[in-house]
Formats: sequence, C-alpha cells, structure tokens
Amino acid sequence: MTDKDKVPSGRDEVPLARDKVPLARDKVPLARDKVPQGRLQTPFYPKLKRVDTLDKWHEWKGYTAADALYCEDMEYFAIRNATAVFDLTPMTKYRITGPDACDYLDRLVTRDMHKVAPGRVAYAVWCDDQGQVIDDGTIFHLRDGEYRLCSQERHLAWLEASAIGFDVTIRHETEEVAALAVQGPTSFSVLDKLGLDGLGDLKPFGLTHFDFEGAELMISRTGFTGDLGYELWIEPAKAEALWDALFEAGKLHGIRAIGTNALEMARIEAGFMAAYHEFLPADETVRTGRSRSPLELGLDWLVDFKKPNFNGRRALAEERRRGSAWRLVKLDIEGNKPAHNAYIFAKPKNNKSEIGFITSAHWSPVCKQNIALGTVRMPHGKPGDTVWVEIYYQREMHWNRMMAAAKVVDKPFWFPKRRSATPPGPY
Repeated sequence: MTDKDKVPSGRDEVPLARDKVPLARDKVPLARDKVPQGRLQTPFYPKLKRVDTLDKWHEWKGYTAADALYCEDMEYFAIRNATAVFDLTPMTKYRITGPDACDYLDRLVTRDMHKVAPGRVAYAVWCDDQGQVIDDGTIFHLRDGEYRLCSQERHLAWLEASAIGFDVTIRHETEEVAALAVQGPTSFSVLDKLGLDGLGDLKPFGLTHFDFEGAELMISRTGFTGDLGYELWIEPAKAEALWDALFEAGKLHGIRAIGTNALEMARIEAGFMAAYHEFLPADETVRTGRSRSPLELGLDWLVDFKKPNFNGRRALAEERRRGSAWRLVKLDIEGNKPAHNAYIFAKPKNNKSEIGFITSAHWSPVCKQNIALGTVRMPHGKPGDTVWVEIYYQREMHWNRMMAAAKVVDKPFWFPKRRSATPPGPY
C-alpha cells in the first residue's frame, strides 16, 4: 500500500474541527485590527487611521483608501463650509520628460498642449484610434520639457507604445510623490498661515513651488470638488510633517480629513465626470457601444481639430460630421429621492420611451436639489428639455416606484465665485 492509499487515523494526521477555530484565550484580531483592503499604505495612512472610527476602507490601485473616517455628512460639509483634506497619493502619476515631451503629449491627447505654458495645469482626455476615451486626467507642465500626467487608470504600457519615435522618458512615479487635496472656502486661509508667500496670486489651474523643511512643495490650484481648493505635492519623507503643519494652521478654520464618499458628493455637484461612472475606459470594454467619445461626454471643447494629428482624430472628425449617438446630461430632478441606477424616459407613462440611464446621483444638501448625471441617446437631452426618471426607493421594507420630472441643465450645480477668485478672500 502506498502512502497516498493510507487513511489518516491519528490526531496528528487529521486535526479536529475545533482546532481550526481559535480558542477564547488565543489572540483573535478584532475587526478594527484587520488590515484594510489595499496592500500598500500611503505616507498619510497613520494620520488617517488615527481619526478613523468607522473602519470603512477600500482599495485604490493597490493602496488603502478611506470611504469615510468618522461621519460622511460632517466630512461633506467640511468641503463646503471649511477645509477638507483628502489623501490623493494613490492617484496614478507619470513623469514625462525629454526634448519631445510637449510634441508627444500633443499627439497623445485631444487638446493643444503647446498652449499650456510652464506653471500651468491642463485637464485632458486621450482616446484610442476609434476616438473612444481611454481615460481623463490632469497634465502638469512643471518646467520646460518636464510634465506630470495624473490619471485614474494605469497606462504605462500604452504610454510607452505611443512614445515610439519621440525622444521622451516616461517614469511611473506614484510611490515617489505624496499628495493631498486641500479643498473648501477656508483652504486658502489655512495655507496662507503656512507662510507661503505669493500663493494668493495663484490662478485656477496654476502651479507654483515652495520650500518646506528643505523639500520642494508643489502647490496647484486644482481639485475635484468644484470649490476653492488646492492640491499639495511633496516627497513621502516629508508627508507627515506637512500634515501636522497643515492641521496646526487650520485648527481655527474647521479643517477635517475626509474620505472618498464625501468627495464623490462634491464632484457630482460640480458636474465632474468620473471613470467607471460616466464612462468606461475604452481599453476595458468588451461589448461595442459601451465606451464613449469626448464628444458624447460634452468635452468637445477639449477636441482641437486644428491640430494635424492626435489619437482618434479621424474617427472624431467622422463623428462630428455624422453626429454622436449619446449625450451626457446634468439633471435637476423633482423630489428628494436620489435616482441611483435609474432609467431615463422621454415620456412619463410610456416604458417604451426609455432613452438612457443615470450614471451618478445624490441629494445635494448645499444646493437643496435632487441632482444627477446621466447619459441619453441623441437627439434627446438638450438643455432646457424635460425628461422623466424612474426612481425606486424603499421605506419600511416596502419598495416604491415614482416617475419624477427632470430638467436638463447646462451649468454645474455648484459653482461659487470663490472657486475662481484671485486672490481668494479670507474666510
């Protein structure tokens, strides 16, 4: 009889069921002691963990990121009433340098990168050969011939393949840069207390550099909240010192750390689209018709057909000639029931008149509106049109269905004057 034919009979061979369950005297990790979702921790994670009381985390490109830290409502109102601090470190970052850096980026994205001077930041989208959006992001023109591209997805292989024929160097630098979003009406007042001379003159989508304890601190007037705000970029070794200095400066200005859920509410109010919500990256889709072009996302202002060549130009020119299939819309919906995952109809009592669906929605506390972003088939969804949204909601175990009228609007739901004021007023 071979070893594999033996039937274990002793305790050494077959552990008892109770041996698989830790005894009370053994150390059993509590739920709060579990390692959160991501494998990596940002330099700001110890600071976030210190204020966390909810234990709500998720994975963001391999990093541990907070959904919420103590109270989603308080975190949201920190964005709109005070200063909110969000750990931006996991955002994908690439350093692009070399004599052909500008020409390379100009070939890559749909907008004219030659118009983006050093010290400026450009919002951009890049497409495949079919003119479908692969991703959107921000491109920082740090200095002559030196750029940083920030995006939702990882694109190194595609960026390198697109660089054939250009004298450029592309480096993935996500782990080399710690970043914070500092957003809200008191954000400038907080940063001003750090002694950052000249920050008040920084215009929206501008960037500048300061010295912080011997390290270079880059500050850009950018953000994802639609409010006054900045993003801070520094080497990881100085991250905790920057956090401490920031919160000391902001202790009388209502400064608070926030998680992703509060930021999500703010970006919908600002009318900003997000990958995997308003569009799927073209290189991730399987079925045809599931990706979107920049024209279908309302980003025609980012497509410069005066440029002789860029990825997807021929397909986008053809789409402009024949017309788009879809349109991204902003909706002001009656009532106060958020229209999560709802269908959009052209008529209120005709289920056969379905024209699209909601991509992002929530009740806006600051706007006092039931708002949403959605995608509808052309030619529906012109500003001023009224469409109908099918909303399901549950109250006391019973599901209810309502058809709510929704007006298509062409402005962000939240756009305070302080967002673009230069210099920002003290708050």
